[in-house]
Amino acid sequence: MLDKSFEPAAVEQRWYQRWESAGYFQHNDHATPAYCIQLPPPNVTGTLHMGHAFQQTLMDALIRYKRMTGCNANWVVGTDHAGIATQIVVERQLEAEGRTRHDLGREKFVERVWQWKQQSGSTITRQMRRLGASANWQDEYFTMDEKMSRAVVEVFVRLYEEGLIYRGKRLVNWDPVLGTAVSDLEVDTEETNGTMWRIVYPFVDGPQPSRDKEGSPVKLRGMTIATTRPETMLADGAVAVHPDDARYRHLIGKQVILPLCDRTIPVVADTMVDPEFGTGSVKITGAHDFNDYGAALRHKLPMIVIFTLDAKINENGPKQFQGMDRYAARKAVVAQLERENFLVGADPHKMMVPKSGRTGVVVEPMLTDQWFVKMEAMAKDGLEVVKRGEVRFIPEHWTATYNHWLQNIQDWCISRQLWWGHQIPAWYDEEGNIFVARSEKEASEKAKGRKLKRDPDVLDTWFSSQLVPFSSLGWPDKTPDLDTFLPSDVLVTGNDIIFFWVARMIMATRHFTGQVPFRHVYINAIVRDAEGEKMSKSKGNTLDPLDLIDGITLDALLKKSAQGLMKGDHQDRIERYVRTHYPNGIPAYGADAVRFTFASLASFAITLNFDLGRCEGYRNFCNKLWNATRFVLMNTEGKDCGQNDSGPVSLSFIDRWIISRLQRAEAEVEQAFADYRFDNAAGAIYRFAWDEYCDWYVELAKMQLQSPDEAVQRGTRRTLVRTLETALRLAHPIIPFITEELWQRVAPLAGKQGETIMLQPYPKSQPEKIDTAAEQQMELLKEWTVKARNLRSEAKISPAERVPAYATAMPGVSAAGLETEGAGNLVAAIVSLAKLSSLEKRDPLPDSNAPVAVVGTARMMLFKAVDPAAERARLAKEVTRLESEITKAKAKLGNASFVERAPAKVVEQEKTRLAGFEASLAKLKEQLEKLAA
Repeated sequence: MLDKSFEPAAVEQRWYQRWESAGYFQHNDHATPAYCIQLPPPNVTGTLHMGHAFQQTLMDALIRYKRMTGCNANWVVGTDHAGIATQIVVERQLEAEGRTRHDLGREKFVERVWQWKQQSGSTITRQMRRLGASANWQDEYFTMDEKMSRAVVEVFVRLYEEGLIYRGKRLVNWDPVLGTAVSDLEVDTEETNGTMWRIVYPFVDGPQPSRDKEGSPVKLRGMTIATTRPETMLADGAVAVHPDDARYRHLIGKQVILPLCDRTIPVVADTMVDPEFGTGSVKITGAHDFNDYGAALRHKLPMIVIFTLDAKINENGPKQFQGMDRYAARKAVVAQLERENFLVGADPHKMMVPKSGRTGVVVEPMLTDQWFVKMEAMAKDGLEVVKRGEVRFIPEHWTATYNHWLQNIQDWCISRQLWWGHQIPAWYDEEGNIFVARSEKEASEKAKGRKLKRDPDVLDTWFSSQLVPFSSLGWPDKTPDLDTFLPSDVLVTGNDIIFFWVARMIMATRHFTGQVPFRHVYINAIVRDAEGEKMSKSKGNTLDPLDLIDGITLDALLKKSAQGLMKGDHQDRIERYVRTHYPNGIPAYGADAVRFTFASLASFAITLNFDLGRCEGYRNFCNKLWNATRFVLMNTEGKDCGQNDSGPVSLSFIDRWIISRLQRAEAEVEQAFADYRFDNAAGAIYRFAWDEYCDWYVELAKMQLQSPDEAVQRGTRRTLVRTLETALRLAHPIIPFITEELWQRVAPLAGKQGETIMLQPYPKSQPEKIDTAAEQQMELLKEWTVKARNLRSEAKISPAERVPAYATAMPGVSAAGLETEGAGNLVAAIVSLAKLSSLEKRDPLPDSNAPVAVVGTARMMLFKAVDPAAERARLAKEVTRLESEITKAKAKLGNASFVERAPAKVVEQEKTRLAGFEASLAKLKEQLEKLAA
């Protein structure tokens, strides 16, 4: 017999091990039709967060669904070597040992990273398994493994030979702590309170005439510029004004003195200057500002670098500042400007500061030698394939984001000054000539035996990630996997990497294979907390998906939430948040309930609010499904379920109704998967299983199983097991564990065989089984039952007490008095479900104070003889209670402090309670008036 209650942990562990060891997740060689999904490879340093869990639930639902529809399903998975993140992790380990990577040297350091990877690098893939991911683990890749590395080298060499990769001095984001260039994705902008300093650059040939904004004549000592980074003025190459600005037009070409420096710089005209902003003149610092870089190139200005790679003033700065950290230099520069009367003013200024996402330090625009990929031609092709519909974004509005980036694309800096990663396959001879090759041997041959030194830089992690759609399938070799699974069918990813990964995969795959990497790009919502706030460790509102699956105590949650936090005020705020939101910790919901919650929230919205209340609801759903299966098994195991023709089978309109509803649910789920509306699929499964099968059909089946007619019993048992077995297959892609456990018990009773539900055919709607007549009768049954139950509730009749119901017309009987098919069953079902002693026709209804319900054209009442005096006393007591509750609720809502300080949700709940009390009071007073009459 099935256990009394559903215990997710034991079920999940047992079934996942069995599925994986049996090889059910592997693809079926190269059979067609094929269906493929590429997992966005998580960082090898990472752990499963809510965004991962959400994405992977959706991917797994799709892959399980397609596997069951008969496709050769292949969920390609792997992890990314995460150059910067992984190097930081291992450097911190060395730091704890009192060493640096330089103490080890490059070779030994890389060996140490590989050791760490072997020991700790599979954390996230273990966590994916806990969620139920049916991924093709047998072919799992790592972006630094031999197969993937070979593809990276091949791509670099080919692009170089095609003239699409070059080395040059360009401005890049520079992390002075890591000592490397970083991509835009690794830079976070943060609002900060700074200062805007105004500095005058005097004219070489003395004060000049000009006019102010109002046109009045003025004498200018020099050009006044404004800056938030006065230390960078040491590298200025010019002052720029708008060519049409009447105040300065006559000054273009003049020379000004660069304060604190033994140099003069020109005044130039450039349309990038906004004449209305500030003084209308700006400094041009080509080597230390991205906007200024383009202007410096246009005007052929000198690119003066005044920072070392660790952000100290170098030999190009005045001697008194050399060796100073950039912030110490800032204070010193401002102080000297003030002493020498160049500082005009300083005002508080809010500004956005770029910070390294890895180290938290402000990144510095730095002019360095780097490797770049020319993007223009590939970007044009990337735009065309989307325009032609070969790649489709879902929701469609994300296409505009993709197009905008590609239409404004810049060459891509692909080199990083790290030790961990794919080392650039380029060698230099002693004269600086470059030899790009697939191996050192090939480079040596190209260099005709000259002494060579390899470029120490590694490639941006995104360079190898962009190749995943084809490198993971065996490219550059022409493999059967490549023929079968490229293009893949859908990429499920977040909107934050449309630029950095999605676009680059499209361009690279097109360039090297002539195909698109995937047909659809499904952009999932960003997971936020229940109040719609962004999840952040410093807020304490982050959730670990495994804590939702396994549960966690309050003490353990508090300890976990405080890990790694340096600021005391953060710790206090987080503790308050955790104690308020999770006073008893987090209960174990199980993987199925968490997955169902994610699926139910997966609409086309940009964000979703994750509410633990939804997890609770879907855990209840799992329990409901479990209990319904227990009932079915108790009433069908060892009995004739009508799976052969040995005896007659009779199907009532109730049986035909649930079969009909199943067809509609199957069609709705199929359409939802086709449209990537996981919320609609989850909703259709929930409504059918809970509302229709459990709440209505199972209850009616109890009545039918009491029938003296064996054919009715046999038909009921057959419908119970067949419908349940199909519903389990229908729900399996979203809730795989509980459906597998229950299917193993139910399937034999329904005449199904197989080792696992995973490989069973997915239910397909059969329109010929839709029975509108049965559905109409069932709607009639529901309406009468609900109205009768409401009358019981209104009259406060005990559930154990059966009372007669009278109606002016009977359900299932026409106006001419003719009974429709199944009318007898209809009345019997209403009597059974509403716990009535009988349902009889009485027109007119008996003279009584009992409440009356309108059902269609009929009027119905429950008849119960009552003592008028006792009933009046009961009602009066209830009126007094409700009036007291209404007074308290009004006082609460009239308290401005409560309304302003309490969460909006709490205030809304109080308003709803008040409305409910007032509605109930009105009904009771109406009943009292009837009794008085």
